[in-house]
Amino acid sequence: RIGSATSLSSTVVNNRLQELVKLFKERTEKVKEKLTDPDVSSDDESPAASPAKLAPAAAPAPPPGGEPEGDKPAGDEHYCEMLCCTFKYRPWLDRLKNYRFPSSIDPLTNLMYVLWLFFVVMAWNWNCWLIPVRWAFPYQTPANIHCWLLVDYLCDLIYLLDILVFQTRLQFVRGGDIITDKKAMKENYLRSQRFKMDVVCLLPLDFFYFKVGVNPLLRFPRCLKYMAFFEFNNRLEAILSKAYIYRVIRTTAYLLYSLHVNSCLYYWASAYEGLGSTTWVYDGEGNSYIRCYYWAVKTLITIGGLPDPKTLFEIVFQLLNYFTGVFAFSVMIGQMRDVVGAATAGQTYYRSCMDSTIKYMNFYKIPKTVQNRVKTWYEYTWHSQGMLDESELLVQLPDKMRLDIAIDVNYNIVSKVALFQGCDRQMIFDMLKRLRSVVYLPNDYVCKKGEIGREMYIIQAGQVQVLGGPDGKTVLVTLKAGSVFGEISLLAAGGGNRRTANVIAHGFANLFILDKKDLNEILVHYPESQKLLRKKAKKMLKNNNKPKDEKGAPGDPLIIPPKPDTPKLFQAALAATGRMGGKGPLAQLRWRLKELKAMQA
Repeated sequence: RIGSATSLSSTVVNNRLQELVKLFKERTEKVKEKLTDPDVSSDDESPAASPAKLAPAAAPAPPPGGEPEGDKPAGDEHYCEMLCCTFKYRPWLDRLKNYRFPSSIDPLTNLMYVLWLFFVVMAWNWNCWLIPVRWAFPYQTPANIHCWLLVDYLCDLIYLLDILVFQTRLQFVRGGDIITDKKAMKENYLRSQRFKMDVVCLLPLDFFYFKVGVNPLLRFPRCLKYMAFFEFNNRLEAILSKAYIYRVIRTTAYLLYSLHVNSCLYYWASAYEGLGSTTWVYDGEGNSYIRCYYWAVKTLITIGGLPDPKTLFEIVFQLLNYFTGVFAFSVMIGQMRDVVGAATAGQTYYRSCMDSTIKYMNFYKIPKTVQNRVKTWYEYTWHSQGMLDESELLVQLPDKMRLDIAIDVNYNIVSKVALFQGCDRQMIFDMLKRLRSVVYLPNDYVCKKGEIGREMYIIQAGQVQVLGGPDGKTVLVTLKAGSVFGEISLLAAGGGNRRTANVIAHGFANLFILDKKDLNEILVHYPESQKLLRKKAKKMLKNNNKPKDEKGAPGDPLIIPPKPDTPKLFQAALAATGRMGGKGPLAQLRWRLKELKAMQA
């Protein structure tokens, strides 16, 4: 029994040791990968769970009724990057405890900062919209004062966190360098105009509540945090794909807010004069805010139909309202026009180009069929790309940014071209910047047989058909997105750069075009790639120029079919007979073969 127990323990220990060795090997491989490539993450902690597994294997059995000594509660489970923990998730409380707030924040690209600005702007809007309402209308009462104060101080807490946590961590540019030092970022914020405005926003005027009561006007400095509102607008417009929609909503909100403030002033003027004291003031019936807002709309938009003011105060108030209404309404209309004009600038440019082209074609009496194809090209190009010429959009960008965009858009397609595989990577990058995007309509000829080839084509979207046969209309092959054709003509010389087939667009096709001139300018700087391309082009051209007879296809029909070649041994015998000058059967057979060759010729 002792021997069997020892043998069993030894087997278990050996198995555990093998597992431990395997884990150490995996860790060693990860360290090697990290040394080779620093970007590869590795686990720096040693596998602590495996040695612990050795103890229960050699430990004696626990006493009856007791718990095993090696057992651990479920809360002590380990989490690592090994396979054993791949599908485990840390509890949310642990993730929250281990979260580290970033030491610096990029205000231009950090979405978390944009989300925080949203909460700051919501707090700012609470103060801007509700302070006039609570001051003018009798909506703040002793019964609900605790609710108003709770939201007020919650907004103050958001203001305070913005100053202490976020604004002191914002990166900035100084002398072309991005500054991420904590002390420098804090000093930059403390010297800025925004810090002064933020301090004014949080002036503790609430202490006057103990003397004059809870007066909402004491919170008016909270409305001075307008810089956060404009910053939020800039950041949000930068990440929205259709920013003009937000601009329209924002401009509408400006108009609504001006009417909101005017309605509050009207109720205050009515309360000052006395509710219902004259026909001009609010009579105190119905919903006070809705009725005052209706009066403000009619006044600012100068609709008319309002009762005439009676007192001097009412006349002055009404005159100021009319002047303010005309000015505000004209500003709102002008701003809305600018927003809509900016949103439709591309559409306006497209329409003006099409109108000018149609006018030109009508002036020269171009046939209607051609005009219809031109119109179709304009419409499809605009709806598929959103622009007529992509180069116009990228011409203002620096060369490096244009390269980055070209790599993201075209590199996956160009890298799969067999002709360019093995070439210098930088040469391909330079080539990406020279590609031009062209749209072909259905049945348009991309290239014709026999013409000089000066471009290579890469199919970005759509399909093209290669035509051949006796009538030149038989579809030999259909090329789809990602296919390449015309690459042989791009490098061939000495008459080998003529097109060998007709290629037409099957439906709408968007192609990338690379000119031969552009490629030659690029290859001057990459001689090794130039040699490789020349070699590949010669090989491909040689394969294409092989006669069909060599490939097994039937050749031209002959009157006398060709005879098989004479065996070498037989030819040697015939040659020997010829040298001896014999007149036997071999000499006659040799003479007969000469006659057959002459007839075939």
